[in-house]
Amino acid sequence: MEKQRTYICIDLKSFYASVECIERGLDPLSTNLVVADPNRSEKTICLAVSPSLKELGVPGRCRVFELPKGIDYIMAPPRMQLYIEYSAEIYAIYLRYISKEDIHVYSIDEVFMDVTNYLSMYQMTAKELAVTIMTDVLKTTGITATCGIGSNLYLAKIALDITAKHSPDKIGVLDEETYKRTLWNHRPLTDFWRIGKGIARRLESIGIFTMEDIARADEDILYNMFGVDAELLIDHAWGREPTLIEDIKAYKPKSNSISSGQVLPCDYNYEDGKLIVKEMADLLSLELVDKGLVTDSITLHVGYSNRLDLKPAHGTMRMTVTTSSSRLLIKYTQQLYERIVDKDKPIRRMTLSFNDVVDEVYQQYDLFTSPEELEKEHSIQKAILDIKEKFGKNAILKGMNLEKGAITIDRNRQIGGHSSGEN
Repeated sequence: MEKQRTYICIDLKSFYASVECIERGLDPLSTNLVVADPNRSEKTICLAVSPSLKELGVPGRCRVFELPKGIDYIMAPPRMQLYIEYSAEIYAIYLRYISKEDIHVYSIDEVFMDVTNYLSMYQMTAKELAVTIMTDVLKTTGITATCGIGSNLYLAKIALDITAKHSPDKIGVLDEETYKRTLWNHRPLTDFWRIGKGIARRLESIGIFTMEDIARADEDILYNMFGVDAELLIDHAWGREPTLIEDIKAYKPKSNSISSGQVLPCDYNYEDGKLIVKEMADLLSLELVDKGLVTDSITLHVGYSNRLDLKPAHGTMRMTVTTSSSRLLIKYTQQLYERIVDKDKPIRRMTLSFNDVVDEVYQQYDLFTSPEELEKEHSIQKAILDIKEKFGKNAILKGMNLEKGAITIDRNRQIGGHSSGEN
């Protein structure tokens, strides 16, 4: 019989906002602070709000204009590099207690730990170990954490997301029986991991409103509605999750891709949009070179202005080469852009993906490309990467990056689409 496992899921409370409070010498639990870029419009999403604002009913990912009037608060511009540094410091704290093989980093502020084999070693319960780690994080960094403990990864996550919120010590504990006893009738369904508004609406259309409803439902109906995803839905309804951290670490996808997406600062016309997609292809080609990869397929998704209720443009193009050449990837990307994008519609969002990426040893040419020229370009691309690594991303630029409407220079100062906090 397989050993009963114990998982801990730790989340750093209002992480970005807490870091900004600590950097100002303020108490994260009592200071009204939002992390948002004041240089953007009032429609800008707040990356985080402090716990005291959440207690006033302010949602964590609201837009600036949605902040209640009459509440005094500090607006802190995002500093992504600083948050990464705090996250790395906290991960080092976790490593004092748990081996990296037993930790899965879920996001910058959330981790899963398999503590099954550590409880007897430390002579602690899972809750005692969680408190020890959380206390160390608080004393070392000033960041308050919350925690979920479960007999599988899913239950640890649900214990964190739902149960911990109603616990005085901000620690939730669940196994399959307590899950069914306490949360089977919990509403709304969107509080549960991986159930978004769309899935909830589809379930409600057939009279399903709770996890117990899902567990008791006719499985054939669920499979007809959700396909293979119904299996996950049914397992989670019963509090089951067979995946282990070692399975996550061992997983290798059948195909890989790299992508870049962005929301433009304003509506762009067709020609300006073509410049942006050209910049994106150039930067992604450098990422391929940096990782020693090549691609033979491109996918482009272009969303039109928020003012227009239009279906986005979407298309994929298979190339006649397998390459990381900036010149060729820009050429094919522009051809795809010209094929799918409406010339008369303003553009606001873009996502570019290079599909089926493989090791550069699988590079292939066609009759119209010169291997010698591509090898020369590859050497230049590697030199560009070396310069950027040593002197910064904006140390070397191309002419297109200086054209009106180009945004690579600004994006190079960002991490994840937000200010890094560095000049």
